[in-house]
Parts: sequence; structure tokens; C-alpha cells
Amino acid sequence: MPNKKSAAKALRVSERRRLENALHRGKMRSAIKRFRQALGEGNREAAEELLRKAVAQIDKAASKKAIHKRQADRRKSRLMKAYYRTFVLSA
Repeated sequence: MPNKKSAAKALRVSERRRLENALHRGKMRSAIKRFRQALGEGNREAAEELLRKAVAQIDKAASKKAIHKRQADRRKSRLMKAYYRTFVLSA
């Protein structure tokens, strides 16, 4: 338990931020999972749409500072690479 007023506030703020970050990261992870599932099924149209949604969620998580901007860039790059390998190179 915090002993000072400022420590109590820091605890409240930290908990609020943790929940907010978890929300954004969870939405991002779900979008990525849906994209990877469409990729595995070989459904190009669905994968393309879900890729856009996943990238948007990743950007949102980065803009809210739930993840680092370089981590966001790396994740987007890997998703684009997976899409390209599955549908462009194999076609």
C-alpha cells in the first residue's frame, strides 16, 4: 500500500494506463490473429481487408503508446511480408 498521497495517485494512474494499454494490445493481437487465419486459408480478399485492419490497429496501439513505434513498424513489416510471400510470390 502506498504511504503518500502522490504514491496513491501514481498507483491509480498506473492501473488505469495498464488497463488502457491491455485493451489496445488485445485489439491489435486479435486483428493479427484474424489476418493470419485468413492467410492460412488462402483467402486473398479477406486477407487483404484484414491486413488493412491489422495495420490500423497496430498504428493505433503505437499512437496510444501501448507499444513502441519501432515494434509497430516491425509487426507491420512482418505482416506485409507474409501477405506478399503467400499471394504475390506464389501466384
